[in-house]
Amino acid sequence: MIEIPTLETARLRLSALTERHFDDYASMLADPESTRWIGDGMPLDRTNAWRSLAMLIGHWQLRGYGMWALELKSTGEFIGRAGLLHPEGWPDVELGWMLKPEHRHHGYATEAGAAVLEFAWEHLHMQRVISMVRVGNDASDRVAERLGGEHIEDIDFFGSDTHIFAYYPPHREFRRAYA
Repeated sequence: MIEIPTLETARLRLSALTERHFDDYASMLADPESTRWIGDGMPLDRTNAWRSLAMLIGHWQLRGYGMWALELKSTGEFIGRAGLLHPEGWPDVELGWMLKPEHRHHGYATEAGAAVLEFAWEHLHMQRVISMVRVGNDASDRVAERLGGEHIEDIDFFGSDTHIFAYYPPHREFRRAYA
């Protein structure tokens, strides 16, 4: 089993997703506003939320990176997920995030995303990470832009028009090689 590191920011703890997160995770995925821009856009029942959680945990074993649970440091409350994914069929390693509705618009996605990108550069030595944001998801477009993502193209991704934002390490030599 791979050891999943814990990351901390000023307000957040990014910890391994575990079974203890399941009730909150399932509740988040049952909310139509949470799933509107993810997958087929439909909420998930508990069975499919369990499959989603298992996939995210298994991703760490297959790739050596994955999604973290986002918890408020002050209370330990689960507020969402953020991390890196690269399932079969994805064009590149993706930085993704999802927050429970009551925790949106507080800067948590940007804060978590910055920590995840730092991990990607410093520990995984990645040379590029992308975010895929469905056209119309203006809030996530703004998060990607705040994180320094460059809108490099639009694609049809599994039947949805999708913006691709690219992030590069702060080292300019990598940027030139992939720009």
